[in-house]
Amino acid sequence: MFERMAELAIRRSRLVLIVAVVAVALMSAVGAGAFDKLKGGGFDDPASPSTRAAEVIDDKFGGETNLVLLVRSAKGRVDTPAARESGRALVADLKKEKELGNVVSYWETNSPDLRSKDGRQAMVLAHVTGDATEQRDNAQKILDTYTGTYKDSLTVRAGGGAAVGAGLSKQVVDDLILAEAIAIPLTLVLLLFVFGSVVAALLPLAIAVIAVMGSFAQLFLLGSVTDVADTATNLTTALGLGLGIDYALLMVSRFREQLAAGVSVDDAVRRTVHTAGRTIAFSAATVAAALAALLVFPQYFLRSFGFAGVGVVAIAALSTLFVMPALLKVLGHRVNSGRLPWVKSRRAGAHQVPVWGRLARAVMRRPALTALPVLAVLLFVASPLLNITFGTPDERVLPEDAESRQVSQVLRTNFGGSDDSALHIAIDQAVDKAPLASYAGQLSKLEGVERVETSTGTYTKGRSAATGPANSAFGRPTAQRISVVSGLTPKSDAAQSLVEQVRSVTPPPGTHPLVGGTDAVLVDAKDSIADKLPVAVALVVLTTFLLLFLFTGSIVQPLRALLLNLISLGATLGVMTWIFQDGHLSSPLGFTAQPMEVSMTVLMFCIAFGLSMDYEVFVTSRIKELHDHGADNETAVVNGLGHTGRIVSAAAFLLAVSFFAFGTAKISFMQMFGLGSGLAVLLDAIAVRGVLVPAAMRLLGKTAWYAPGFLRKLHMRYGLSEGGPEPASTPGPVAAAPTRTEDSSRV
Repeated sequence: MFERMAELAIRRSRLVLIVAVVAVALMSAVGAGAFDKLKGGGFDDPASPSTRAAEVIDDKFGGETNLVLLVRSAKGRVDTPAARESGRALVADLKKEKELGNVVSYWETNSPDLRSKDGRQAMVLAHVTGDATEQRDNAQKILDTYTGTYKDSLTVRAGGGAAVGAGLSKQVVDDLILAEAIAIPLTLVLLLFVFGSVVAALLPLAIAVIAVMGSFAQLFLLGSVTDVADTATNLTTALGLGLGIDYALLMVSRFREQLAAGVSVDDAVRRTVHTAGRTIAFSAATVAAALAALLVFPQYFLRSFGFAGVGVVAIAALSTLFVMPALLKVLGHRVNSGRLPWVKSRRAGAHQVPVWGRLARAVMRRPALTALPVLAVLLFVASPLLNITFGTPDERVLPEDAESRQVSQVLRTNFGGSDDSALHIAIDQAVDKAPLASYAGQLSKLEGVERVETSTGTYTKGRSAATGPANSAFGRPTAQRISVVSGLTPKSDAAQSLVEQVRSVTPPPGTHPLVGGTDAVLVDAKDSIADKLPVAVALVVLTTFLLLFLFTGSIVQPLRALLLNLISLGATLGVMTWIFQDGHLSSPLGFTAQPMEVSMTVLMFCIAFGLSMDYEVFVTSRIKELHDHGADNETAVVNGLGHTGRIVSAAAFLLAVSFFAFGTAKISFMQMFGLGSGLAVLLDAIAVRGVLVPAAMRLLGKTAWYAPGFLRKLHMRYGLSEGGPEPASTPGPVAAAPTRTEDSSRV
């Protein structure tokens, strides 16, 4: 297969490039509509009790409260005649909006719970209609129309889930533009430094552009047939940009190495595709396998990254395997054109080992002495994981100056419990008044509950209060709705415990209440992910083990790779917990400390694991290549790292730049993803590949390549390896890196 790819690039190079240009143009046209196809949210399990409760309330009661308008009187209290007149006019206008339902206000109900403690502010509650995407757009329309000054006497600000969702969607686009504006120019500068040649530096960017355009096109197509989270644009763009550069970097480096060894352009293309191309294919398979595990989760936030992530990996790999060889064939020796003035010509002895090879040799002389301190540091920085807690996104992920976040803070401090954060119980059948009242009374006795509202009245501490006009909205002939309002901090341990207590209260005979609301969504999300996580981890481990076995023919190498990757990932997650949960660096980074976002943590683990395996394949492929040509274990590791160490470190820094650019995001969980993924890449490339891999290989010795006899036969039949002899000009099976010349002195 790889030989055919090489021959296609050599014989039809210009045709391949023409097809690539047309494909990029088409992908750009299709991808332009990607943002219109994407949805907000996606953190909920569609089969969970909280989601089913929301569906019943939407169907039978017009929907849960997801928009809160905080109205302040400009001239004193909200009870003045002028404020009441303006407030009623505002409510009348809101009820005319087809995007809104269940509009309830203080001026209609006179409920003290809808008025602030100082009497200067009041709430208007509403439900924004539609699915996640329609709610986002509808909420933005309402915000644009009504927030600000109303009739010169009221100031209106918006909060609630719909307002937060609209703010998140807008911020995602702004963050993406800023991140790309930082990442692309900085990446070009680093590529110029790495290659020392303008032409060679531009080649990886060409592949990155194809990957990014392909990413947007596939998001449009996926969004047309399934639910895809809007934050997928940021993550797949970063992944496409980084992997496109990584794969192209490896191929360009191998091609220049072959040219420096005196091989003809055609043979250099063949050898590059046969070796680097095979490595890229296996690397892409390992990354895709890690991301495919996200498909086992029911939340479309994670599932969309499973689909989109596998797609962008495939686009990056295929464009590198087909387009890059054609570019190299057309350019030939001109790949080294545009040599920068600061790049000096250097010559060295034929057997001088590069710095990464010398590091590997030093580590292998004293493996335990060098590896133990590195392991100790990684385990120490992983220690915050012992106290990790999880949450789901709320207004706190937005900047402090976001209006929806400020409104939520006011609701918590100035009102007696917010309906926006209440638990909503749905009973999808008729219920008699007496058992319903008894059930509501039991709920109101639970610790932390301030009031329980039903069609039979409002209950506090087990006692019934006066029934108001709003209570009738909680009952239907075939369904009942109950609102449990607490003064607990949303998503706190106490609030989550209240969900379990509410679910444990004996319901009216023959009924099956469904408990929803923000705290119930968090409890259900954690339970859902915990239920599916063992399956996802097992799939990642098994597919990675199988792929690495097929690549190396050893059962020890996959186990060694899995263990080292888990250690580096543990360190990464520990640092992120220390920063984002414990609040260290919150001031310079501008976020509010809160529990780790559960879906984003799982996503970061899968992506970081896949990228770690990416570099595992880069390094192991070259070590195995030398080992298969007769080199002993130490020589294969030293020379293998000598060949690939600079490539891996350069690729890691370039990929980390793509991720670190999202550290400028205003959404805190996007910051966590960008910084965490970038840190994982650097830790893996430097600590693991530079120190722990050579130490482990030295300690394992010959057993590093062990496999039982029947598996060896299986590998000989079905496995893939770096077959084929080296070009005649290459020094031989155990040679060090090629002689450095003017063209090979850079990567």
